[in-house]
Amino acid sequence: MQGHDLFEYAIIRLVPRVEREEFLNVGVVLYCARKKYLKALFHLDSTRITTFCNNLDIQELDANLHAYVDICDGTAEGGPIGRLDPASRFRWLTATRSTILQSSKVHPGYCKDPEEKLQQLYSEMVLLT
Repeated sequence: MQGHDLFEYAIIRLVPRVEREEFLNVGVVLYCARKKYLKALFHLDSTRITTFCNNLDIQELDANLHAYVDICDGTAEGGPIGRLDPASRFRWLTATRSTILQSSKVHPGYCKDPEEKLQQLYSEMVLLT
C-alpha cells in the first residue's frame, strides 16, 4: 500500500484473577518502525474495574500502566527497559506474562498516521465508543 506504513499493536488487558482468564481492555500500545513511533495509551474506569473485581488497588494499577508510557517514551523513568531501542521496548511490553497486566497477541496492519491509528484503536478497544 503506497503511502502506508506497517504498524503493530497490542491491547493491554487487566486480568485480576489470572486463573479465570477474564479481562478488561485498559490500554493499547502501538509501534511503527518506519515512523520511529512507539506509544501507549490507557484508561482506568474505576467504577467498571471495581464492579469486575473489588479488591484491586487502582493507584497501583495506574502506576504500573504509567510505566508502559514511560517505557514507550524511552525516558529515565522507564528504567533499563526504557533505554532499549523502540523495537525491543515494544517486544518487552508485549511479551507473554501471567500477571494482572497482560497484552493481547500482537496484531499488524498498515496506516498513514500511527497517532491517528492509535487513537482509533484506543477509542474502539478501550473506551468502547
